[in-house]
Amino acid sequence: MYQCSQKHETVSKPKIGVLITNLGTPDEPEKKSLKVYLKEFLLDTRVVEPPPARWLWKAILNLIILNTRPKKSAKAYKSVWGRFGDGSPLLDILKKQRDLIRQHFDNQYDGVFQVELGMRYGNPSIGSALQRLEESNCSQIIVLPLYPQYASATTGSTFDAVADEIKTWRRVPELRFVNHYHDDKAYISALANSVEKFQEKQGKPDLLLVSYHGIPRRYFDNGDNYPCHCCKTSFLLSSKLKLGPNDYKMSFQSLFGKEEWIKDYTDETLKSLPEKGIKNVQVICPGFSADCLETIEEIDEENRDYFLSSGGETYHYIPALNDDKLHIDCLCGIIEKKTKDWIEV
Repeated sequence: MYQCSQKHETVSKPKIGVLITNLGTPDEPEKKSLKVYLKEFLLDTRVVEPPPARWLWKAILNLIILNTRPKKSAKAYKSVWGRFGDGSPLLDILKKQRDLIRQHFDNQYDGVFQVELGMRYGNPSIGSALQRLEESNCSQIIVLPLYPQYASATTGSTFDAVADEIKTWRRVPELRFVNHYHDDKAYISALANSVEKFQEKQGKPDLLLVSYHGIPRRYFDNGDNYPCHCCKTSFLLSSKLKLGPNDYKMSFQSLFGKEEWIKDYTDETLKSLPEKGIKNVQVICPGFSADCLETIEEIDEENRDYFLSSGGETYHYIPALNDDKLHIDCLCGIIEKKTKDWIEV
C-alpha cells in the first residue's frame, strides 16, 4: 500500500487564504516604470477590447501611446507620490488595509487565516500573492477584489489573473471569489458615515456629485452591468443620507480614447453646474476603495479647477474609505460571511 511521505501534508494545518486585490501601480513615478505598467494594463483585452485586427491595436499601443503617455503619466504620479506614505498612494493605503484585515483575523481566529495583497498590474502581483498562500498551506482561498461594483475590466480581469496562476498548480485549492459588494449594508453605511462626518466640518453642499470610473458605452451594450451597480450604490447611499433627487447626481470619470463612454461625464457635469446656480459641490467616488491617482489628481485637482474656473465657489472632495474602521469592518465582514462554513468545520 502507498504511504504518503510528502512534507507538505504534515508540516502544518491547512489555512484559509485571503487575497485582497486592486488595480495596481507603477514601481516608480518615472517614464520607464510607467511604460512597463501601462503596457501590461492596456494589453489586457478586458480593459481595452481591441478591434478584430488585434495587430492594429498593438501597433497603436507600441508606436504611439507608449511613446507619449508614460511621460505625462509619470508627471501626474510624481505629483501624488508619497501622499500617504513612502510611495504610490494606492499601494501605501492597500498595505494599511491588508495589515488591519490581518490584525482582525489574527485576533479573532488565531492562525486560521493568511491574508495577502496582490495587484492586477505591477507589484506585488496577484501571482506572487497566491504563491505565498500556497506556500502557507492554504487549501481554501477567498479572493476579494476591492471593486464594490462589478466590471469586466476590473473584477473580471482579476478573475482571469487568479485563474492563470492557479491553473499551473498541481493541487487546486477550494476557491471562492467575491464578485461585487455594491449593495452591502456595511459598505453603504461606511460611505454614508464618511459623508456625514465630512459635512459636520464642511457643511452641506448644493449638490453631492457621486462619481465613478467610466467604461465605454459598448461594454455596457454588450452586457457589462457595471453602470447598474453604480446606480444601485448611488440610490442606496442617497437613501441612507435622506437626500432628495435634486440633492445628488451620478457621473463617470477617467475617459480614455475617442469613443462614447457611459454618461454623464464628470468633467462636463462640473463645468455646467455653476451656470445652473450650483456653486457649492462635494464629490465622492464610491467605486474607489482607496485613494489613488484618479481621485487625488483627477478629481481633487483637475476637476476642482474645471468647476471653479466655470464660476463655482466651493469645491470639496470627500476622501475614499481607505483604512477607515467602518470600511475595514465591512471588508472583514464580507470575508467572514463568505467563509463561515470553512471557519466552523
